[in-house]
Amino acid sequence: MIKHTTATALIAAALLTLTACEGTDASSGSSKSSQGTNEKADTGSNTSADTTKAEMASLPDMTGKGLQSAQDQAQDAGFYTLTSHDALGRDRMQAFDRNWKVCSQTPQAGEHPTDTKVDFATVKLEEDCPAKDEGAAPEAAGGTMPDFTGKAVKVARQALDSSTSITVTDASGQDRMVLMESNWKVCSQEPAAGAKLDGQPVTLTAVKFKESC
Repeated sequence: MIKHTTATALIAAALLTLTACEGTDASSGSSKSSQGTNEKADTGSNTSADTTKAEMASLPDMTGKGLQSAQDQAQDAGFYTLTSHDALGRDRMQAFDRNWKVCSQTPQAGEHPTDTKVDFATVKLEEDCPAKDEGAAPEAAGGTMPDFTGKAVKVARQALDSSTSITVTDASGQDRMVLMESNWKVCSQEPAAGAKLDGQPVTLTAVKFKESC
């Protein structure tokens, strides 16, 4: 009876030892698997960092080309961040690209990162390019009335505070409505240039750009 009990105890002890060994091996295998996963993750991270670097490409000189053609050629060269503006400073939108031509571009032709923004200074096909790009955004008037003479009514409106009351009338005496303000230039203004601006209304007279004041 005692011998049978002792034999049973020895068998149970052996089974427990075997189970413990298997558990250790499984744990060790899990640790190795985890290390392998970390090594792959690190390698993938490095690859992702390398692909974020912008490539270099040669930007062509698009001066004199139609705006649509210039945009297409820039994209063919690998540049996709494109914009354009009115080189005459009238702030007209290039709604139909084929009706505009390129006077200059920023940056100039040469090697640049492909994520560089390319800005085309443009005029309509029938217009001459200005000697200097006038397309910079107008400065805010602040507390002093700027000289808007010869500038687009749209530019004058953008320079003045949005709360300013502005009246625009036809200087030719034909009593036309000034609807598309980028096509009209300022002939006279009140208050005069240099006067203090403190919320008073502004009055402008204007004619179309091809007309004389």
